[in-house]
Amino acid sequence: MTSKTDLNLIKVFLSIYEGGSVSEAGRRLHLTQPSVSYALARLRNQMNDPLFTRTREGMVPTLMADQLYPIFFKSINEIEDALAFTKKFDPAKSSRTFKLALSDLGTVYFLPKIMRALKKEAPLIRLEVISSEVEEIESWFQRERIDAAVGNLGFLKKRLQSKKIMDENYSCLISAHHPRITEHISFEQFAQEQHVEISQSTGHLHISHILNKIQSESKISLKVPHYAVLPNIIADSDLIACLPTRVAQLYAKQHDNLRVLALPIDIPTFEVGIFWKNQLEELSAQTWFCHTIYRTLINDLDYDS
Repeated sequence: MTSKTDLNLIKVFLSIYEGGSVSEAGRRLHLTQPSVSYALARLRNQMNDPLFTRTREGMVPTLMADQLYPIFFKSINEIEDALAFTKKFDPAKSSRTFKLALSDLGTVYFLPKIMRALKKEAPLIRLEVISSEVEEIESWFQRERIDAAVGNLGFLKKRLQSKKIMDENYSCLISAHHPRITEHISFEQFAQEQHVEISQSTGHLHISHILNKIQSESKISLKVPHYAVLPNIIADSDLIACLPTRVAQLYAKQHDNLRVLALPIDIPTFEVGIFWKNQLEELSAQTWFCHTIYRTLINDLDYDS
């Protein structure tokens, strides 16, 4: 590659690598398919390597492309970060749509706080909330389906930009009129009572794994895909649900028929953070969006404490 290589060619390379096709790269970069193909041909000539092989599954990178990707990715992002300081994003005038991945718990606990902050600083912006599926988050970032994600996503730390918001633990949510459990719950009671199991797609995998070690399948009376249905179910039953403490406390505050108890077992805390992947376009807007969410949630925790 010569020193005069057009940086736009590198953007084309990254978009093909991440999107898996010339058409997807064109969509991302707002270019026609022939323009992307022409740019790829120029880059192939400069690199003296085909870079991608066309298959039924899409454009498969060559060994050289795999080696170049992390170098190009890091370099372009450093350049875009530097350029972002020279760009002005005016949240007060923007009508941009931001897309945020949140779990149902995040929607209950974080979304009202986020909306208040966004509407105060950027009354014209639009927010689209995407229901989190932990196994899909990284793919959504690669396809630019989302601008940011908030949740228990520590496994993505090495592959995405992130900032820690808080540490959280788990508690038991039970009916205030539970016939066998009063002020505390013993390990024996916890193991013998009937439980609600939440879908693993919510991101709380380690609580599920730990509970499965001490509970038999017969102790799971109900399996549900989302936490949001729990308040009404728990209030009118003898079931126990294990969920993040802050949300359990919020549910109990909103419903007189619910109580929160400490778990009778030691379970490690988990980290909640905001995650994002620097996009090649509109970086200043994305930076504002992520920083606003982070600042809002951190300040809210300080206020609550």
